[in-house]
Amino acid sequence: MSAPSVVIVDDHALFRAGVRAELEGTLDVLGDAAEVEAAVRLVMDVKPDVVLLDVHMPGGGGVEVLRRVAERRPGQRFLALSVSDAAEDVIAVVRAGARGYVTKSISGAELDAAVRRVHDGDAVFSPRLAGFVLDAFAGHLAPEQVDPELDLLTPREREVLQHLARGYLYKEIAARLHISAKTVEAHVSAVLRKLQLSNRHELSRWAVERRLVD
Repeated sequence: MSAPSVVIVDDHALFRAGVRAELEGTLDVLGDAAEVEAAVRLVMDVKPDVVLLDVHMPGGGGVEVLRRVAERRPGQRFLALSVSDAAEDVIAVVRAGARGYVTKSISGAELDAAVRRVHDGDAVFSPRLAGFVLDAFAGHLAPEQVDPELDLLTPREREVLQHLARGYLYKEIAARLHISAKTVEAHVSAVLRKLQLSNRHELSRWAVERRLVD
């Protein structure tokens, strides 16, 4: 039986190289990508059995890759591999369609086994992360942690939205987050599009209703 094929998606080149070195002897590594657009193109081109996917990346993160690939290749299997063990990150990628979530502290042998299990149809989580998933679907997590609309937003988009809802101007938000005002404007436009809202006043009301601001 041939080894499962895998694509590695992570915005850190050194980490991608390390994962590739760990897996190339036992799995069929078809390629790697550093951001959303390239990842989607690569997955559609090479059609791997499993995509190893980082959660936080430029251009919308792992959740955006999941959504865009699912539209064109239903059934593609994803295993999230992230430094983050935050409940909201785990829930976001599971809701978007990932079959598992492991942290970057995992060993090479454990990662190989996790990829094979996802390929075989299993769901793979470390015990602590599995608890987040169970709590979410049992209703034990706060609504803001499992809100499907909130899951649409990247961490940076949430930060911009919180500052906007507190009344800060684009230039003030840019200074606080150490980004350009044009980048802030781009984030606001993305949030408006994702939430299907029309202006910053609707965004502010949306954020207040979900207790994203004090």
